[in-house]
Amino acid sequence: MDQTALMLLLCLCSSALSDELRLVAGRRRCVGRLEKKDLGDWKPVEYWNWDWNFTSAAGACRQLHCGSVVSLQIDENYNVEIVCSDSVRLVQGTNRCSGRLEVKTNQSWSSVCEKDFDLRDAKVVCREIGCGPPSVHQGAFYGEAEAPVGSRKFLCEGSESALLNCIRIKTSGRNSCSPGQAVGLTCSDNFRLVGEASRCAGRLEMLHQEEWRPVAVMYSYWDMNSAAAVCAALDCGSAVSVRNSEEDSERPVWWIWSHCFQSGSELKNCLPYDGNNYQSHEFICSGLLVEPLIFLSSSTDGVSTGRKQGSELLIGSNFSIICSIRPQYEGGSFQLIFSTSNYTQNQTLPAVNHSALFLFSAAGHAHQGTYRCVYHVYVFSYNFSSISQPLNLTVSVSASPTALIIRLVVVLLGLLGSVLVLYFKARRNQKSGPENNHHDEGSRAEGSLEEETAV
Repeated sequence: MDQTALMLLLCLCSSALSDELRLVAGRRRCVGRLEKKDLGDWKPVEYWNWDWNFTSAAGACRQLHCGSVVSLQIDENYNVEIVCSDSVRLVQGTNRCSGRLEVKTNQSWSSVCEKDFDLRDAKVVCREIGCGPPSVHQGAFYGEAEAPVGSRKFLCEGSESALLNCIRIKTSGRNSCSPGQAVGLTCSDNFRLVGEASRCAGRLEMLHQEEWRPVAVMYSYWDMNSAAAVCAALDCGSAVSVRNSEEDSERPVWWIWSHCFQSGSELKNCLPYDGNNYQSHEFICSGLLVEPLIFLSSSTDGVSTGRKQGSELLIGSNFSIICSIRPQYEGGSFQLIFSTSNYTQNQTLPAVNHSALFLFSAAGHAHQGTYRCVYHVYVFSYNFSSISQPLNLTVSVSASPTALIIRLVVVLLGLLGSVLVLYFKARRNQKSGPENNHHDEGSRAEGSLEEETAV
């Protein structure tokens, strides 16, 4: 079968599928109540007969020659309402918010060249398909463009509701993107945890239709498996706990179905719909704490240095290791772990003002090795810990060239200061000399006069 015949067959199959579905009572062709033809009659698709996941809704939009699926919800008669993006879609991506950008014009889908597209255009696309702001905008990121691309220039300001509202320049003819120049787009996460000092703990919220709302699970509850999917999607490690709490009053939420991500797909594949609920859901993930910092501070001949990574000490000098962490929770402790190829030692100090100071004297070769700070804290009825980057310390008999230069500069500055003090002192004495001599002569004359008078 040649390529032309194959394309014709695919078009016929697609047309046949689209004849079995339609969206009605919407403000445009790709929005409305989903209906399916049954024995020649059109009947609404009811929610209990609908597979509530990304694949089904995306398939419906695709069959209807619409763009990416934006949302779905139940209307007052328990029917399914779908919103498709109509004229833009992302294809060959890992989830509904990533892929190669295609735009529909004259009922034909084609890729977009990078030279005709910028970040402001990307913001409009991500908003149009119901995802978060763009995080990746790169050519050929999701495969090469196969379809020819009409030459058109998008000039979005970033606040438009649809990409096709931004077309300002059109030229005649059709051409293809050069290899590697088709726009690939990834829209950022539209989930977050709020209400706690850490981004990896708190109430789960979702951004949809430019509105953040709490997330509720339809006809189910959050268990540890679903909590693990949330923590993984937010790059927060594993799930520690999930708690469902009752609210005093009902408030708007985004409803999703739990099975939409428990199968291993990403949270971005969960399609929300409008609703209300009395519950909120709070998650605690293992990545609760930020990474602590480790510093070396040494004092040699009055020269103090502090470094964030590796450093060299002069033998016999005093030094200290400072552990600190960005304020999140009160209390806790710092464990300083010192390790060499032969052994490991550790000591612990309480965290005071979110830091701890470990003092050492007379640096020797035994102090050479790797130091790490580990912060421990007990919160939310669990023990959490976080480890710093390593600090590699060496001890030498002679100072490094950098340390020698610093010491030399300090000595020279000291000598310069002494010279300046002597210079200004000499100038002051020179200015006050004649005045002091005149004063002494007057004193002696007054003394002689007094003696003659007395005689």
